[in-house]
Amino acid sequence: MNSVAPTQARISIIGAGPGGLTCARILQRRGIAVTVFDSEAGPDARNQGGTLDLHADNGQIALREAGLLEDFSKLARPEGQEMRLLDPSGTITSHQVPEADELFKPEIDRGQLRDLLLNSLQSGTVQWGRALDRVSGPADGPRRLHFTGGTTVETDLVIGADGAFSRVRPAVSPAAPQYSGVSFLEAWFNDVENSHPDIAELVGQGGAHAADGERGMFAQRNGGNHIRVYLIQRVPVDWIGRSSLTAGDTDAIRGLLLDRYAHWSPRLRRLITDNDGPYVHRPILALPVPHTWAHNPTVTLLGDAAHLMPPLGVGVNLAMLDASELALALADSPTVDDAIRMYEQTMLPRSTETAGILEGGAEHLLSTELPDTGDHEDVCAAQS
Repeated sequence: MNSVAPTQARISIIGAGPGGLTCARILQRRGIAVTVFDSEAGPDARNQGGTLDLHADNGQIALREAGLLEDFSKLARPEGQEMRLLDPSGTITSHQVPEADELFKPEIDRGQLRDLLLNSLQSGTVQWGRALDRVSGPADGPRRLHFTGGTTVETDLVIGADGAFSRVRPAVSPAAPQYSGVSFLEAWFNDVENSHPDIAELVGQGGAHAADGERGMFAQRNGGNHIRVYLIQRVPVDWIGRSSLTAGDTDAIRGLLLDRYAHWSPRLRRLITDNDGPYVHRPILALPVPHTWAHNPTVTLLGDAAHLMPPLGVGVNLAMLDASELALALADSPTVDDAIRMYEQTMLPRSTETAGILEGGAEHLLSTELPDTGDHEDVCAAQS
């Protein structure tokens, strides 16, 4: 079968995260029809997670191509670029404060970014409640999408933007995410200025990181007067079960944590004791490095589906840059096959280089030196 022109192709994006929605938005701006399928029941099915920083050299480039950079700037929090490094005694050892006009990586809540992208799409672009089970059909197409519940859709191009546990990835690659040896426990703090003023003052307007080489904490200001804290440990992936506990045993888990952080200052230990609600376990996963695949004329991947990496400030930014470059390649190429080749010739070397730099990088989160932790929640959401 000859590859079809993008303007005549049935294009299916799997996953309505920032990468998938960015790709859809730019395609529609270029006059190319697209459908996005997402497993969630609707846009408000769950909390979308915490804050993201969008960088001027990738994520913001994609938003500019999507025609949404000005709207993003109205929602973003430049003050969120503040970063504090503390030692286990609670003493600030490094403090980065952004200049008044610093806009290199302002923060935005993930839910706000998703709504910005969703609201920019044509009505009906996203089909909710469509959980992909598998992709079938010949490599040269057409492809068939098989959804849970038994429905199917025929398509000419499948774009996997469905995160760490992508159901599209097996169509081009046998790779699966591997546990890094490091896990997060996520804790939430609500109405922090009134209910947790000491923690609000400790964290500031951006993020605060502390570590002792074996364990760490990263606290990050979110919009709406919220803070999320990630308690970082080098542990077996099933450490909660090995302790004869379940994820819902909040008090017992808190007791274990207090033992493990016993030598930390009382002020920092309040990030363990004072959270609102249960902890959420977030094992840190990554795809093998390098992760590449043989060219396929009807299937490609972007974001974490293509290059899941440790949470060191690149996840959502690379996903959105991938999305922009793929959409532009489709707009500028005579066939879908040509577009995929053009896109992957840039994306695969870039992701291989970046993944190589960050390989084993989850260990940096335990380091006493300041890591680039701006994209924690993006990875957590992708792996949840």
